[in-house]
Amino acid sequence: MLKPIIMAGGSGTRLWPLSRGNYPKQFLPLAGKHSMLQQTLLRLDGLEHQPALIICNEEHRFLAAEQIRQLEQGAMQILLEPVGRNTAPAIALAALQACQQQDDAMLLVMAADHVFADVDALHQAIATAMPFAESGKMVTFGITPTQPETGYGYIQQGQALNGGGYSGGYSVARFVEKPDSALAQQYLDSGDYLWNSGIFLFKASRYLEELQKFRPDIHQACQDALSEQTPDMDFIRIKQQAFEQCPAESIDYAVMEKTDAAVVVPLDAGWNDVGGFQALWQISAKDEHGNVLAGDVITHDTRNSLVRSDDKLVATVGVDDLVIITTKDAVLVAHKDKTQDVKQIVEALKADDRSEVSFHREVYRPWGKYDSVDSGARFQVKRITVKPGAKLSVQMHHHRAEHWIVVSGTAKVTINDTEQYLTENQSVYIPITAVHALENPGKVDLELIEVQSGSYLGEDDIVRFEDRYGRS
Repeated sequence: MLKPIIMAGGSGTRLWPLSRGNYPKQFLPLAGKHSMLQQTLLRLDGLEHQPALIICNEEHRFLAAEQIRQLEQGAMQILLEPVGRNTAPAIALAALQACQQQDDAMLLVMAADHVFADVDALHQAIATAMPFAESGKMVTFGITPTQPETGYGYIQQGQALNGGGYSGGYSVARFVEKPDSALAQQYLDSGDYLWNSGIFLFKASRYLEELQKFRPDIHQACQDALSEQTPDMDFIRIKQQAFEQCPAESIDYAVMEKTDAAVVVPLDAGWNDVGGFQALWQISAKDEHGNVLAGDVITHDTRNSLVRSDDKLVATVGVDDLVIITTKDAVLVAHKDKTQDVKQIVEALKADDRSEVSFHREVYRPWGKYDSVDSGARFQVKRITVKPGAKLSVQMHHHRAEHWIVVSGTAKVTINDTEQYLTENQSVYIPITAVHALENPGKVDLELIEVQSGSYLGEDDIVRFEDRYGRS
C-alpha cells in the first residue's frame, strides 16, 4: 500500500509578497479555496494509501497541523526538519521512519506546492508506475512538456520498458539541467524529453539501499538524526545536531542520476509547480480580457494581467501584462514577463533586514492569529483572534504593559494568579512584569484589541512560564 510523503518545505520567494518565510506558498490558497498543502492531501482521495507523512520546517509546524485538522481526514504525522537539507535527506528520514513502522512501505513522494488539472491522469500514472516500483525500480514522473520551458530540469527518455507484467515506463537516458531557450525548443521538438516533476515512487528499502551505495554520508547522518526521536503531539522531532551535520543534496544528484534502476513514467495531467506569478496567471480562470482578478479590484482597459488585493481597493486603467499584488503591508507591481526576478526584491529585503521578507502583517500562531494594525514610538496596536478552547502561554514582559479590549467572544484572563472573565466592550490592564495568560473558554472566536506601550515592543520580550504548544 502507498505511503504518501508530502514535502512541505521551501519558501516560495518568487511569489512575494503573498509567500513569505514564515507563511510560504504551500500554505496559501493560491489556486482555489484550499491551501496548496490541503489540495495535495485531497488529491490522494481515490488512491488506496496509508496516512500521509508530512515533512516540514520547525517554524511551520502549527500551520501544517492546523491545515491538516481542517480537512478532517484523521491524524497524520508531521516530521520536523530542524534545518533545511534539500530533498535527499528529507526523503531518507521518511524512508527510515517508514521502515521502522512497517516492513517495507511503498513511498509516493510529492511536493506540497504543485497543481494538477487532471487528478485522474495522475492516479493512472501512479497505477502505471506501481509494478515498476514493486519490482525494485526507482520511478520518477516526467511531465509531458507543452512549451520550451527554461525554468525546469528535463529527463531524456530511453527505451520503452515492456514485458514482465508492466508497461508504460521508460529507462532514463539522462537528467539535464535547466536549458536556455534554444535548447529548450530542441528538447520540445525532439519529443524525447520530459519536464522533471520531482515526484517519485519506490520502496523505502530500495531508496535507502541506493542512498547507502552512492551517499553513505547522508544515509548515516539521517540514521543518527532519527536515533533520538521526541514525540510532541502530532510532531516527530529528531536529533538536531546530527541532522545539522548532514550534507544538503537533492535526490536527483544524490541518487536518481547515479542509479541504474531509474525509470520515468510520462505524466500529462496539467501539472504546474506555481513557481511564480506568471505560472499563477496561467493556471487561473481569466475574464474576457485575459485578466486574473482576486479581491477588491476594478479595472478599465486592462488586459492579460494578474491583479490581486488582499486588503484594499485596487483600480487599474490602461495596463497590459502586469502583475499587481497588494497585501496589508506591501505592494508589488511587475511586468508579467519579469516576475521570476521578484526573488531579487526578496534578496534586497534580506540585505536591509526588513521584516516583510519573513512576516505578513497578519501572523498566525497555534492559538489563532494577530494583525499589527498600527505602531509608533513606544506603542503598538494589534487585533488578536483566539480560537475556541485555545490559550496563549503564561508569560510576562520586562519592557511593556498591555491593555486588552474585548471586541467579541469571551476572554478568560489571568493576572498574577487572579482570574476574571471579560465579554464584549470590557477591558483589562496588564502592568509591566505581571505574569498573565489569555484563554478563550467559549465556542466562538475571541476577538480583542491589544494596545502595547513601553520602551521595547519586540516579540522577543516574552518570558514564557507555561505553554501548551511546547514553545520556549
